[in-house]
Amino acid sequence: MRDELQLSRGAIAVLGEHYLLRDRHGKVIESTGEMMDRVATFVAQAEEQWQPGNAARWAEEFAATLRSLEFLPNSPTLMNSGTRLGLLSACVVLPIDDSLVSIFEALGQAALLHQAGGGTGYSFSHLRPRGDIVSSTGGTASGPVSFLTVFDTAAGVVSEGGRRRGASMAVLDVSHPDIVEFIEAKNTLGVLEHFNLSVGVTDQFMRSVVTGGEQRLINPRTGKEAGKIAARELFDRIADAAWNGGDPGVLFLDRINRYNPLPLLGRIEATNPCGEVPLLPYESCNLGSVNLSRFVDGGKVEFARLGDTVRLAVRFLDDVIDVSHYPFPELKEPAHAARKIGLGVMGLAEMLATLGIPYGSDAAVRLSARVMAYVQEKAMEASAQLASDRGPFPLFSKSRYAERGIGPLRNAQLTSVAPTGTISLVAGTTSGIEPMFALSYVRHVLGQDFQESNRLFEKLALQRGFYSERLMEQLARTGTLRGQLDVPQDVRDIFVTALEIEPEWHIKMQAAVQRHVDAAVAKTVNLSSDATPADVQAIFMMAWKMKVKGITIYRDGSRPAQVLALAAPADIGGTVAVTGGYSGGCGGHACEF
Repeated sequence: MRDELQLSRGAIAVLGEHYLLRDRHGKVIESTGEMMDRVATFVAQAEEQWQPGNAARWAEEFAATLRSLEFLPNSPTLMNSGTRLGLLSACVVLPIDDSLVSIFEALGQAALLHQAGGGTGYSFSHLRPRGDIVSSTGGTASGPVSFLTVFDTAAGVVSEGGRRRGASMAVLDVSHPDIVEFIEAKNTLGVLEHFNLSVGVTDQFMRSVVTGGEQRLINPRTGKEAGKIAARELFDRIADAAWNGGDPGVLFLDRINRYNPLPLLGRIEATNPCGEVPLLPYESCNLGSVNLSRFVDGGKVEFARLGDTVRLAVRFLDDVIDVSHYPFPELKEPAHAARKIGLGVMGLAEMLATLGIPYGSDAAVRLSARVMAYVQEKAMEASAQLASDRGPFPLFSKSRYAERGIGPLRNAQLTSVAPTGTISLVAGTTSGIEPMFALSYVRHVLGQDFQESNRLFEKLALQRGFYSERLMEQLARTGTLRGQLDVPQDVRDIFVTALEIEPEWHIKMQAAVQRHVDAAVAKTVNLSSDATPADVQAIFMMAWKMKVKGITIYRDGSRPAQVLALAAPADIGGTVAVTGGYSGGCGGHACEF
């Protein structure tokens, strides 16, 4: 079948450059629809071990769902299915211990993952601090931040010949003696461009911020105290750096570990590049997202049809684990032992607009929570059925589910909300659970600029008779309906953009969705250019109190290079933040997972 899907120019450019197969001369040799068929056929091979002879049937079902753009898997699955590379996981957390052997082993493993289009996450918390003794040489250690630079340089070099731009997450515990250096590591533009940064904080640290207490700094080599710093001073430094350029974000490690499905295997210390999947060492994230904008009809959410798609998506992602190629042996066993998947959503803002519900409202928060609760419920049902048919994940007896009498389940983790930067572009909808970025904007892709407009708004404007070329030209300059009095008030309320929404509504939405998600939720709180560091402090504190697992902010214009921008001249307003993303300012980067 060579019928092509209806895609934007930006989507066509991205797919042609990185996703579609090429011959040995570099010529693209498949259409987007054929890419979907390739992916479906390859993933459905896993069905043969359970139902011999049924792979073709499941390939057909998978292909129909992908072609409908109702569900899409993460980028490496689209890129690599049926190819020599074969890595289908979006990201992996790699361990780094306090030795050169461990550091450079992780560096080599990261290179293989980046070459295949995967992302990496690391905790640098076990490395001895700058100036600490190195007994084998008699010298002194250079500290975690110096090695961050090495990893960043390598990611840049590998990306030149890889499937796409390398992306990584670096986490450092708030108790590390080098924490201030880490917090301020990206204050200089052009530094650590392939890394998002997050500070791992505890509940005790946050309480100390409130009460005026101190944070003990612990040398990870000796386990002994290396100093103290006022918790409030450290908190302020984190907020100042995030205000300056989006990094670092904050991970609430105690909350993450309260929901660790396999606590007997150890404490989770790191996440994938955009923070929505906290993982143990060598675990990988196999992600996919349901396009909520495709499940609205007659002014209502089509829950029954949504449930059918969720069940099929869980099966698809479980099959991905079995057919994925793992570039080095340490990855396969953890993937198969826990069988973690991350089914999420995209198109939430478009769904709300279609239903006539303003994003920054109690009604939007309630419906979003209801929808995510339904996705979680149906995903659990699907995993339980797969466990009955195929057996539970091998570590089930050691999991929190077994302790609580839940299951058996096929997958230790089922849901996660990714930023969906690229797959939402392909699906032609809004990213993740983010609000609309703008009603008209320029997308910078592969050195080209693509003017994009919100198709839902254009359709409504035509239907209700207020469409005009003048209006669309104005939107191209400002991206917002603010001040457009010729547009009905109810439409202005519905089509509100990211920077027009008060920060508290961003956090309320994230918290409401997080309550029904196993892993975490990718979310950026977008701030106007005149926001202050005190505003950032308030957001971080609110996020902790509302029990999300991590938080990041992005202040308009705080970085000069951004993926999405308004087409405004300099006197009207410069670029604004890309929507989507989490820790370390995906707001200033491409959130592709």
